[in-house]
Amino acid sequence: MEFKDFTAAQVRIARPTDKLEEIIDFYQNGLGLKQIQQFKGHRGYEGVIFGLPDVNYHLEFTRHIDGSPCPAPTNDNVLVFYITDENEIAIVSKRLKQLGYPEAEPENEYWKEQGITVEDPESWQIVLMNRSYVK
Repeated sequence: MEFKDFTAAQVRIARPTDKLEEIIDFYQNGLGLKQIQQFKGHRGYEGVIFGLPDVNYHLEFTRHIDGSPCPAPTNDNVLVFYITDENEIAIVSKRLKQLGYPEAEPENEYWKEQGITVEDPESWQIVLMNRSYVK
């Protein structure tokens, strides 16, 4: 059997939320991600899409008119942002703390050794990791 390489033009991670305004504040004003689209009235859904600069990876958060609870998984499920500039990590971490999101304790000590972990408004953990990931 011959396999064809998998190629995708884009990747989007989508997650429901009942705290859309707080999520927008956290990811846009706290982390500093660029909002590339916001939508309403799409079959009962509204949401926001954040893009990472110069790459084809997106984060989407949606809320349904009937509710969109999305309990956080374990603290071992993390969203990692590779940031090579330590000063930028310090600035983002300080900004998040001022918004009410202090550093959190990760499940895996590796994340604590490599970066700063913060919980978003729904207790999903993100890691600001001081390195790049190039294979």
